Parts: sequence; C-alpha cells; structure tokens
Amino acid sequence: MRSDCRSALVLTEDAAKGCFQKGRFRKGFSRSVLLAASACLALSAASPASAQSFLDRLFNPDYQPKERLEPVAPAAPQPRQLDRSTIAANKVTGPKYYTYRADGLETVPLGALATLKTASAEVNQTAAQTSGQTAGQLPAQSAAPTLSAFDQARPALVDLSVKALPEVGAALKAHYRDAHDFVWVTDGAPNSRAQSVAAELAAADRYGLDPADYAVPLPVVAGLEAEAAARALMTYEMRLSVAVLTYALDAGRGRVDPNRISGYHDLPRRKVALDGVLPSLLSASDPAAALRALQPASPAFAALVAERARLKTLDDQGPEIRIVAGTLIKPGQSSPELKNVVSAIRHRASPALEARHIATLGTYSDSPVFSPELVALVKDYQAEAGLNADGIIGPGTIRALTGDSLEARIAKVELALEQIRWLPEDLGDRRVFINQPSFTAVYYEPGKAPLSMRTVIGTKATQTSVFYDEIETVEYNPFWGVPRSILVNQKLDILAKDPGYFDRAGFEVTNAAGKRLSSSDVDWVAVAQGRVNVNVRQRPGDDNALGELKILFPNKHAIYMHDTPSRHLFTKDVRAFSSGCVRLADPRAMAAAVLGTDVAHVAGRINTGKNNSEAVTARIPVYLVYFTAWPQDDGTIAYYDDVYERDPFIQRALEATARARTGIRT
Repeated sequence: MRSDCRSALVLTEDAAKGCFQKGRFRKGFSRSVLLAASACLALSAASPASAQSFLDRLFNPDYQPKERLEPVAPAAPQPRQLDRSTIAANKVTGPKYYTYRADGLETVPLGALATLKTASAEVNQTAAQTSGQTAGQLPAQSAAPTLSAFDQARPALVDLSVKALPEVGAALKAHYRDAHDFVWVTDGAPNSRAQSVAAELAAADRYGLDPADYAVPLPVVAGLEAEAAARALMTYEMRLSVAVLTYALDAGRGRVDPNRISGYHDLPRRKVALDGVLPSLLSASDPAAALRALQPASPAFAALVAERARLKTLDDQGPEIRIVAGTLIKPGQSSPELKNVVSAIRHRASPALEARHIATLGTYSDSPVFSPELVALVKDYQAEAGLNADGIIGPGTIRALTGDSLEARIAKVELALEQIRWLPEDLGDRRVFINQPSFTAVYYEPGKAPLSMRTVIGTKATQTSVFYDEIETVEYNPFWGVPRSILVNQKLDILAKDPGYFDRAGFEVTNAAGKRLSSSDVDWVAVAQGRVNVNVRQRPGDDNALGELKILFPNKHAIYMHDTPSRHLFTKDVRAFSSGCVRLADPRAMAAAVLGTDVAHVAGRINTGKNNSEAVTARIPVYLVYFTAWPQDDGTIAYYDDVYERDPFIQRALEATARARTGIRT
C-alpha cells in the first residue's frame, strides 16, 4: 500500500507542476487528485516533514531539492592513450619505386597505303572529262598520269607491316598516305641520304642513345624478281623511316618515361612533333646534320656529350687507389696517406683543375706534409666536387676521391643525357636550379653571376621529389603547417609521452571547422587512424621550423624552399636531413633574387615580426632535379654520390626499354 501511495505522490507532483503557473492552478487541475494524494499520505503514515516537503514541491515554485541544486554533468570522454603499436600501424608511407613498364610496340599494318587514292581520283576525273567532251572541244588527255617509282611500288604494301611505337606508327602512316616519293631509295637501291642517316643512327651512343634501336639491315635485291625486289625495297624504306622517327622521339623526350620509375618523379612527358621529320630529311642538303639537330641544343647537353667523348678516350683510371678508412688530415699536419690523396686527385680532377695546379702536381714528390700548396689543391677539388671547401681531408673528400671508376663516370654521364631530355629544352633565362645530389640551389639571371648556395634536402626515408614549377610567393615570418606525414610519423611519438606538447611548444591545434583545441584534449589515436582531422601549425618565431621565410611554388608534394634554425647542418658534406623540403643556406639572398629586390628590403619585411607575404611577379621556373653528373658553370662536369640510389632504377628502366624494342630490330 505504501509503495502504491508513493507512486501516487509522484504522479500527483508531476500533474501539479504541469498545471501550476505563476502561483496559480490551471483550470484543468482536479481537486480529486489532491484528495487522493492526501489520503495516500495519511495511509502511509508519512511524517510531518515528509508531508511538508511534498506540499513544498507541490505548491512552492521556488522550491529546489538539495539533490538538484548541482546537477552532475556527464564526464567528458578522455582521449585514448597512444602506444607504439598504434603509431607503428598508422605510419604514413612515402612514394614507392616501381617495376618499370616500357612503352610497348604495336604492329602497324600498311595495307591501306597500297592504294593510290590521290592518283585514282585524278584518273577518274580525267576519264569524266574525256567522256563529257562535246563537238568543237579539244580532245581531253586520255593517257594515265605518269606514276613515281614509289607509287608504282605501292602494291608491295598490301600485306606489309612494321613494329613501332604508337606515335611512330601514326606519323609513318600520315606521311606515306600523301607522299609520292621514296625517302631512302633511288633507282632500286638505298641512296646517299639513306647511307648518311644510317651512319648517324649507328653513332647514336654519342648522345646516350642505343644504336641497336635504330639499326636497319640493307636490302638484298640482287637476283630477285621485280615483285620481290620491290617488296624488299619497300620494307627497307618503311623500317628506316621507323628508325628515324623513333630516334627523333627519343632525342626529344628520352627513351624512358620518368613517372613510371617512382612516385618521386613528377615530370610531364614532352611532346615531340614527328610530322615534319621525314619531309625535312628529304629536303635537307646534309641529312646527317639535320638528324643531329633533333638532339637538345642546350649548353648543358653539349657539355655532357663532350664529357662522354673525353671519357671514352681514356683507357682506364690506372691502378686502384686506396686511402685508409678513417683518415683525417688537417692543414699543416703530416700523414703517409697524403700521397694517395694527391694521386687520386690526379685521376679525378677535371682538366681545368689540373691546369690551375699544374706546378703543384708537377713538383709533388710524395711528401707527407700537408703544405699550403696542397691545401689549395684539395680545396679546389672539394669545390669542384660540391664538397665543403675547408681543406680538411675527411670522409666526404675521401669518398669523392675513391668513389667513381671511369666506367661509373661514363654511366653517370649517359644517365644524365637521358634525364636532361625529361626537362624543357629552354629552362628559362631566370630560373632556380636545385640539383639534389649536389646539395645546391643556383639562381640564374642574365647579366649577373649565378647565385649559388648550399641546401639541405630530404632524408632517404623522406626524399625530395623530382619536378619543376614556377615560384609564386615569398612569405615572411611564416607559420609552419605540420603535414600529416610528419604529424603521424614524428610527432605522435612525442605526444604519446606528453599529450600537451603542442600547447607548450608554440603550436596551434584546430579542428576541421577552425576551432582551437588543447593538445591534451585531442584524441590522437583517432587522428593517427585518420578518423579525426586536425590542423597543427607552428607559430612564427625563433624556433619555427621554417625560420624567417619560405619561398613557395605550390605543388602536390607540399615542397618549398625555406630558412631553418638548424644552421649547423650546412657545414656537412652530405646534407640529407629534411622531411622533403629544401632548406637554403642563404634564404634572404634567394628571396631578394626572385623578387628582384635587395636583401635590405627582405630584412625589413622580416623585422616587422609579423606574418606577411609578397608576390613574385616575374616568371621564374624552379627545377628540382637529380643528376649525379652535371656541368658546372665553367663547363666542367662534376660527379656526385647517388644519395637516394635512384640511378640503378633509371638503368633498369633503360634495360627494360631495350628488351621491349627487340621487335624493331628484327
């Protein structure tokens, strides 16, 4: 009974609250409800205090029970704790290297070229004129037009086909559809034009190409019947044209598509116009020269061609030169290894360096003393090799002196001849050229000496990509937006131990809507798993990872040039320490150069202490490239270590291309 009355009390109280308003009962409130409640109170022998409490709840609008004065809010979910397994399972991986797939050959049937459509139309038109003549008119010429030797040989194309790259096949058919003359055959035999071009194709290795890709055997027509001889000559004509067009394509864009080598390569494949190649060779007074003209015309390409020719004249490097590992020789010191160092410089140095130090090299007699003359020699060699020219013979210098054999240098030059074709032939009068293996960035502008400076590039795990773009903006006192790869791969380890790290380290954390968050309140496990997106950026300041400024050329790789507080890294010979961006040793000078202003102007923008930016109004391309052999500004070739070990992948791509082209050669 008491339980039932308690229920009635609750119901009565709720009903009363629903009908009570500003101290008055609503009309719908029933007295019977109050009577029932009172009866329940009596029956339940409720205490006076309980009864008063009930009446207060019922009739006093200001009544607040103690248990409702401070309602308890639900506890906020606590961020889950990061652990090493979660971090490891969600690491952001970089681009990959691929198994290269070469351009495939297609079978190009030439039967459609066997019919002389143009000539047929002329003949039909002549017949129509003859049949339609009237009295008094002169008789129309009824004799068929004289056909060229090529047009007479067209029937040999009926069941003829060749193997060719798709672009080559299309250009071949387009030319011979409207042509009326052989290019390579005269009076039933290969002509002088063919012989000249064939000799040039056989020497394609001078330019880093493979002569086997363009080799065409001479036709054998002696003793053949007319029809068989015509077929042999037509086969030769078509195959030599395929070889020439393939050569033109390779000369213009390279034999390899760089974007199939790795995800780090992002270079648009150059377009090569093939439609004018055969007509130009047909009309050229010197066909071999016209063929050579298809090669890149840049000074850098010419320097690499000359270097390959020079290296090919050398028999070998002489005896193997060894320098004891761990050797360290400073100016003024003595070491028995010094004679090996000088001997290595003799074999590694460029002719220009040898000429500058001919007296020192000519009079040196294996002395162990590191004299001022030898220090000058070593410094010059270090500068030529892209090393820190400090005159100290240490690991970097020794590696440069002992690293490349003659064979290795030839291979590097030949790879450079391939890679240079991946770039625009005209790099631009004003440009920034960043060669990753040399760890340098060079700004070029007509009428001014090149501005060269040391760089720091990506580590082997976070490699800098190969691409080119245009510089757009210089940003001063920049924020650093932490990329997801760095956030997950590097910062989560810190956050696992110290969730509030970002709050104290000068970083701002916001959600996708831009709302500021406390670092310690973020569910970093969900961030690691990609279920929650946050933005993290470091505020400008002395500790900012980008230093005083950054130079932007927006790209999908999120790579740019910038300053750095880690200045000590520029003193090292091997400078692969960044997360992929390019750090500059003299960022103020580079910013002033691309803006067309001076360093004082750049300093003034920095000294405001505020984040601000300035647009680069000139068209200045920036090239992030990877050459282990490249011409210096004086024309000599410098050789560099393959810091990312990319050269073998290019070599394998070339080998795959050679295998795929066997159909051209058979």
